[in-house]
Amino acid sequence: MSISQPLTRADDPVGQPDERPVLRVDNLVVEYPSGRFRRPPVRVLHEVSISINRSQTLGLVGESGSGKTTLGRAILGLAPVRSGKITFLGRDITHAARRERRQLGADLQVVFQDPYTSLNPSMRVADILSEPLRVRGYGKAAGRERVRELLDRVALPTNAADRLPREFSGGQRQRVAIARALALSPKLIICDEPVSALDLSTQARVLDLLLEIQRDTGVAYLFVSHDLDVVRHVSHDVAVMLHGDIVEQGPSAQVIEDPQHAYTQRLLLASPVPDPDEQRERREQRRRVLAEST
Repeated sequence: MSISQPLTRADDPVGQPDERPVLRVDNLVVEYPSGRFRRPPVRVLHEVSISINRSQTLGLVGESGSGKTTLGRAILGLAPVRSGKITFLGRDITHAARRERRQLGADLQVVFQDPYTSLNPSMRVADILSEPLRVRGYGKAAGRERVRELLDRVALPTNAADRLPREFSGGQRQRVAIARALALSPKLIICDEPVSALDLSTQARVLDLLLEIQRDTGVAYLFVSHDLDVVRHVSHDVAVMLHGDIVEQGPSAQVIEDPQHAYTQRLLLASPVPDPDEQRERREQRRRVLAEST
């Protein structure tokens, strides 16, 4: 996949966003203990603010170590928040207790990067998909029907329910992971590098599936990626992270077509393209940008 070869339906990737906020993050600071006596804590996020509306995708992009995964973990209650506020569906969940977090499970879900490790290898797909349903009180008959609906939703055959994860390709496993995230009809799904472990053609099909689901259900996505070329096709807005700061943020077309920050420019120029002449030109442009920013 490349900037010069957009996905199908990329001209209008996710329709018109609903203006009702699903998630707001205001001035979030995350710090981890340094692990050394009397050493100050290590600050990973520096007063980060984002907002995502219903039916909207925010692409959060940056290189490894930029802080994007930490932001996702903070929203999920898995990172130590020093200050700031996280509001989800109008509720302050910044320091939500474990019981409250469990209650949020129906509305807030996550799809992880690696489909090979995110699914229990000893469980059949039917059990993987029905597990959250049982927790929420679904009966056996209703659960079986919902599993069939979920498999159809992600374009997997009904007999996939009786198979183990190892019997599927990487793209199919990621479809199972997406189906599991959809089981309880969430309002927000955090997609943490959901296609980076897949080949390019499979990436395109999985991204198209996510777009289709959003159009049909109105679910919001926080789409975490290191690849601006992927992000441009699925996001209404883009936030670029560097060393725990958001250095550029705005509508997808604006950020990607006219990047203002040198780091955003470097990310764009680092995206691979199939044309070798264009690739060489990009390398030269990237060298110039690096020279100007140092």
